[in-house]
Amino acid sequence: MNRAAIRIIGIDPGLRNMGWGVIEASGSRLSFIACGSVHSQAGSSLAERLCALHEGLLGVIADLSPMEAAVEETFVNCDPQSALKLGQARGVALVAPALAGLPVAEYAANLIKKTVVGNGHAEKAQIAMMVKFLLPMSEAKSADAADALAVAITHAQLRASRALLKSVSSMSVQTR
Repeated sequence: MNRAAIRIIGIDPGLRNMGWGVIEASGSRLSFIACGSVHSQAGSSLAERLCALHEGLLGVIADLSPMEAAVEETFVNCDPQSALKLGQARGVALVAPALAGLPVAEYAANLIKKTVVGNGHAEKAQIAMMVKFLLPMSEAKSADAADALAVAITHAQLRASRALLKSVSSMSVQTR
């Protein structure tokens, strides 16, 4: 059975560096397309930084034409000011693909780690190693890009699981 490939962008939100990774999934087969980071200038105003991230993400989406997006949920930071700024960057990560017409899924960091590494408390180096193993052609030059690829991989895996469950449940309804 030949399944149509779906192109997925994974996004790892950050105010300084927002990682992105694009893969294609066809059934259980994953293919690396591209990855990188969108950057904002630390000395700029918050509005300028968010605008730079937004424009950068929209450019990546326009260039690589993903069909779906997945964004990592942020964990609660002890520093409220940092948490608020990260939340605003995460808002950009959610709205940019939504404005491009993409469905956007969100995944907790522990779920991403569990899906990609098998351990919900994996270190960044373990994530990068497994991303390279799962996507041998990947060229993640930063932890942000590797994390974004992990988000995309998670979406591909969980998306496939949901589709399988849906088809099984519809088959059981038909046999009743």
